[in-house]
Amino acid sequence: MRAYDIIKRKRDGEALTRGEIEFIIDGYIEGRVPDYQISALLMAIYFKGMTSQERWDLTDAMMRSGKVLNLSSIPGPKIDKHSTGGVGDKISLVLAPLAASAGIHVPMMSGRGLGHTGGTLDKLAAIRGFIVDLSEAELISQLKQIGVAMIGQTQDLAPADRRLYALRDVTATVDCIPLIAASIMSKKLAEGIDGLVLDVKVGSGAFMKTKSQALRLAQEMVEIGRQAGRKVVALITDMDQPLGKAVGNALEVREALEVLKGKGPSDVRKLSIELGAWMMKLGGLEKDLKPARTKLEALLDNHTAFTQFKEMVVRQCGNPAVIDDPDLLPSARHQLAVISGRKGYVSRIEAETIGSAAMILGAGRERIDSEIDPAVGIILEKKRSDQVKPGEVLAVIHYNNDSQVQQLSKMIQDAYTITDRKPRPQPLIQGIVKDRH
Repeated sequence: MRAYDIIKRKRDGEALTRGEIEFIIDGYIEGRVPDYQISALLMAIYFKGMTSQERWDLTDAMMRSGKVLNLSSIPGPKIDKHSTGGVGDKISLVLAPLAASAGIHVPMMSGRGLGHTGGTLDKLAAIRGFIVDLSEAELISQLKQIGVAMIGQTQDLAPADRRLYALRDVTATVDCIPLIAASIMSKKLAEGIDGLVLDVKVGSGAFMKTKSQALRLAQEMVEIGRQAGRKVVALITDMDQPLGKAVGNALEVREALEVLKGKGPSDVRKLSIELGAWMMKLGGLEKDLKPARTKLEALLDNHTAFTQFKEMVVRQCGNPAVIDDPDLLPSARHQLAVISGRKGYVSRIEAETIGSAAMILGAGRERIDSEIDPAVGIILEKKRSDQVKPGEVLAVIHYNNDSQVQQLSKMIQDAYTITDRKPRPQPLIQGIVKDRH
């Protein structure tokens, strides 16, 4: 078997066998297949696609390229959630302790942000001392004791994915849906979970710009889950405007804490409850979504989920004082209000533009080695459908470096579309994809 022949077959639109896919992935990890041949294969896949069986075989090979966690010693359901990335998406900070307080064991493995989308690990880093690098034994122990841990991907978990993604990033093959599906699912299945709830974002601030793209990605990931024998459901959710009001790491932690205390923006609360209800259903704790939602609402309102989050912070060496007093979180030295120049209704907020502005401020990374400033970000004072008058504040920029702040103010102002008529409501949850079998 030769890599050349495998590349040629995929170039010609043929389906690869499991043996061929394993040969390529194993050979790449072991150094027998060079970068340039893998790059050629990735481009062939980009143009020719993959069958359902190929996607599963690739996912399985990537998953087994490293360690697969064994969580069987933990009693009860082990369910995780994954978001495809958005702007202001602090849902994991709310959802992980919320689902755990409802009886789900949540081994939430997250990543860092890149480009206009934020990363959960960057948000957690705003909590001084918080450790995301737990050993397998520490992870299992914490899950047994408090039901939740939020950690980063270990070096030995799906290493093929990490190397393939680095190549995709420099070969213009990042936005290939079969490769996205295999990448996400290989990491999640390697966690040893029983089920997975997927939050597939769609809109200007998401990687999937159209509903047809989001639907296809959701369907492919749910199908991979079925082939792996796992319970998987995907919710397609709105990312045409940022989630909540806060964009930026410490600002988003502060907002998540408000939601965990029964307050905060309604969209963050609603989506956290909906995803949590599906986690409870997949875990067998509730047969129907309605009672699951009711229970989760109560766990937010009575601060049980908040207490669960604080306990996790303590266990992972974070400073618990900032949980009780968010003013201790990093804060920017300066603020600048972005003012509306006309009256009307906010009909659109270009989420990607807001995310890019936050990245330029220092809240995100343009490159993987870029440094993060946890204090900076943007607070959106007006959201879609809100009425606006001339001179009212649309958003507030929290910044430390004033070198580009005026340009960013104009950039944020231009991200707002204000019209004379109030826009029609846009649903937060735009579709659900379940296993058809």
